[in-house]
Amino acid sequence: MIEPTLALQTAIRAKLTTTAAITALVEPDNIRAGYGRPEAMPAIVMSDGVTELHGHDYTAQRAAWVYLDLHVWSIDAGQDLAKEIAFAISGTLNKFKLQIPEGYVDHFRITRAVYPRDPDPKYGHAVLSVEALVRWIV
Repeated sequence: MIEPTLALQTAIRAKLTTTAAITALVEPDNIRAGYGRPEAMPAIVMSDGVTELHGHDYTAQRAAWVYLDLHVWSIDAGQDLAKEIAFAISGTLNKFKLQIPEGYVDHFRITRAVYPRDPDPKYGHAVLSVEALVRWIV
């Protein structure tokens, strides 16, 4: 199994890039891990995240809580498009169970959505915070 944060980012990207409701709004190449305001928009940029190792669940299993922020960026359509994309992401991630290689996502939820204003009003920005409990066998 790859590191839990990377596993969750990969699972989220796989789900978002194969869901028509998302790809109608954001090009799949613009859905990625990274930081900062992207050049190509609209975009979904996943933060590096945080992994809290939970220890052993049973003999050969490990578990960790993973926390990520998904930053949604838009241009020219401002906050309205950023909010529309964030809502589509919420609907997609709440509807489907995420799959990670060699492991399981036992718990997943979006914990909050915020819409910070960019100093330049032509940019829209939304941030979805997610948490997941992932488990894998060693």
